[in-house]
Amino acid sequence: MVSPEWSPRILSVVRIITGLLFLEHGLMKLFGFPAPMPGMTHLPPLLLAAGVIELVCGVLITLGLFTRIAAFLASGEMAVAYFMGHMSRGFWPALNQGEAAILFCFIFLYLVFAGPGEWSVDGMRGGAASRP
Repeated sequence: MVSPEWSPRILSVVRIITGLLFLEHGLMKLFGFPAPMPGMTHLPPLLLAAGVIELVCGVLITLGLFTRIAAFLASGEMAVAYFMGHMSRGFWPALNQGEAAILFCFIFLYLVFAGPGEWSVDGMRGGAASRP
């Protein structure tokens, strides 16, 4: 049996990994790191805004700083990304390449309600932001 005292720690690990993956998408859009976005030499304004949201929210979520607010914004961005960028390619997420957007959306939505977990800047600061 897994001890329940590990739940806040594992929540932190999920938050950190998800934040880093989200940050990577922003870095690709804005700086071409670790590789440029395929087929993109000039970002349209909507993708530029998405890159800024992914960069800023990715850093905040990874650190666990203002986690609930950053996760709320990131979840909304991923919902918009799915419906604008993926749903138009077909209904099934496996075929329209929208699985990552859906997963990001719902993990971030979970973080809005669950908080950052034990290992976070919000947790070190105390207060309601770190409590479920």
